[in-house]
Amino acid sequence: MQNIQDILTGLLTPTTYTWAIEQIESSDVNESTKELLKQLLIRLYQDVNIIQINLNAKDTGQYLLTPFLCGQQFFPNPLLNSSTSTQPDARTVFREVVNFGALPNTATKSVPHNIYLNKGFTFTRIYGTASDTTGLNYIPLPYASPTAANNIELNVDGTNVNITTGSNRTNFGTCYVVLEYIVD
Repeated sequence: MQNIQDILTGLLTPTTYTWAIEQIESSDVNESTKELLKQLLIRLYQDVNIIQINLNAKDTGQYLLTPFLCGQQFFPNPLLNSSTSTQPDARTVFREVVNFGALPNTATKSVPHNIYLNKGFTFTRIYGTASDTTGLNYIPLPYASPTAANNIELNVDGTNVNITTGSNRTNFGTCYVVLEYIVD
């Protein structure tokens, strides 16, 4: 079996730094220790820079009710190149949570998302969960079932988050929908 540390991928920062602080602490700053101090400061600067780069590139685990720059990045817009007026840069992802409330009874319920959408918006993920805290049942949204009446559709239009149920799902009284999108 492979060691988990050998198969981990991602932006991981080192946990051990070699700053040789004790060498600096044990001596006065004079001509002979200036070079050690310079090397320490260079290593410290490099390590802090690695931490900053990795932290800025990570997906932030905050789910707020307002638009939030979550740290995800999508590939550059394929319509842009070096000859267009806008450079092809990675596109940042915004995240927003909609507190949807209870699911409807065999109907479509719409809740405003309060995002001013235009043709430059592209959703990258639309997902959610619904919780029946009395019956202790929890389902993902959208929900697919072999029984057609149990399916739950989730979609977004220019104004609202819309959820359509084929059966009475009002026992699922807490529902959160997560919207993630890029703006070109």
